[in-house]
Amino acid sequence: MSVLKCLPGLVFFFNSATILKAQEHPKLDAFFKKMAETRQFSGNVLVAENGKVVFRGSYGYADFVTHQPNRADISFPIASISKTITATAVLQLAEKGKLTVNDPVSRHLSGFPYAVTIRQLLSHTSGLPPYNAFFKSALAKDPKRIFTNTDFLPAVMQEKPALIYEPGSSGNYDNVNYLVLALIIEKLSGKSYPAYIQEHILKPAGMTHTRFMPLSDQFNTDTLRHYAFPHLYRGLFDEAPVRSNTIPYVRDYWRTFAVVGFGEYISTVDDLLRYDQALYENRLLKPQTLKQSFDVVRLNDGKPQPQLFGLGWEIEADSSHGKAVYHSGAATGLSSVLIRNIDKHQTVILFDNCHFNAHETGDLAMKILNGESIPLPKYSIAREYGIALQKNGADAARTLLKELMRDTVRYQLSESEMNQLGYDFLGTSNPYHMPERQLYAQALETFQLNTEFFPASWNAYDSYGEALLKAGQADKAAEMYKRSIELNPDNKGGKKALEEILEKKKNGNR
Repeated sequence: MSVLKCLPGLVFFFNSATILKAQEHPKLDAFFKKMAETRQFSGNVLVAENGKVVFRGSYGYADFVTHQPNRADISFPIASISKTITATAVLQLAEKGKLTVNDPVSRHLSGFPYAVTIRQLLSHTSGLPPYNAFFKSALAKDPKRIFTNTDFLPAVMQEKPALIYEPGSSGNYDNVNYLVLALIIEKLSGKSYPAYIQEHILKPAGMTHTRFMPLSDQFNTDTLRHYAFPHLYRGLFDEAPVRSNTIPYVRDYWRTFAVVGFGEYISTVDDLLRYDQALYENRLLKPQTLKQSFDVVRLNDGKPQPQLFGLGWEIEADSSHGKAVYHSGAATGLSSVLIRNIDKHQTVILFDNCHFNAHETGDLAMKILNGESIPLPKYSIAREYGIALQKNGADAARTLLKELMRDTVRYQLSESEMNQLGYDFLGTSNPYHMPERQLYAQALETFQLNTEFFPASWNAYDSYGEALLKAGQADKAAEMYKRSIELNPDNKGGKKALEEILEKKKNGNR
């Protein structure tokens, strides 16, 4: 076992066998070692080309209390990557003549009251509100009730909340679409959702280490311990981590909404590679079906789906190295991604158990695989600043920030990370720990500093305005929103917030 020492209080482990394998791609090896060293990655990664693994690595801990290292054979919740499995099942049923993607949902689910098609469910263009909107009345009557998929259609018919938009006229990513698809799979196959997936996808793909696990159970998977690292201002790994199943909001939510179809599978990087290869080898779907699923869906007006979704897969906007499709997944404390460059038969699979952006890291890995020169990662100034601000106050934190900015070899300041740090202090990104009223001063200090360092960023001013408004400083918030709109006239959210501030002021804050 080899040891990689990082910042004080942090030691990362990886298997010596992993090191030998990594030498097949030294640039990826160097990149991920630096990602781990700079505390921007903890988990497993596998990169393949033409079905052959060219790089794999395991970093960080599967259990941060016992310091059990991550290993490639540890099962991770893949979260919304599960949606591609659901989509594959639906398209299999289409190939068998059980449905067409243009069928209205009501053809297969009697009583479904909305003019929504299967294609719109697959591409997140249905306009359906989140699934909990359908259970409001029932939950109000019985707060301890547990809702499953079988409760959904009766609730839809009874509640009938308004659609968010006309089906096909816009797009918004929502789990509700895949809950409905799971119901259709069960209706047309005559099998339970997990039974169909096991027989028609996992088994033919050889995915022997992938299995269905309800979200309420995923916080205690095999040897992976499910932790939350919700705030940039905490010393990552330096303090006792928070078990995700002890966070009341998370624990109680998934106990109440025991619905499936969008995030219930746990897997390994090698099993996802088997899934990837089964798709390439057309063991799950025909070539023409796959091609259809990898084309961006068009809205009613002919414009592309805003998030560039096809039928179950999202299409990368950057095609400079070939057409790539992907799906990412996120859960409390976890992030994952499966990226497939279908032109070059390249695959990147990433599991992260500190909730860093797996998709962003995976895209960098794909660029390295295709010969792009990517600067090695640096330590986060935002994180070090946040820790200092929380522990030592604003003056000491600013002094540290200026000192670290002079060390351009090892440190970098990221506008997006500073923005995230501000929201962490504000308490709106993860409402699990400290009451947000205790952190307003730190939030305002962070957002203000971000506007000072990034004065051309409309988003920095917009976020600062939001924080000021939340802190009760409406006049100053209006100034920030005005500046944001000057920089970005298309900032609709900022315009709406400013209008509301001015309207309240006009009416004497009534």
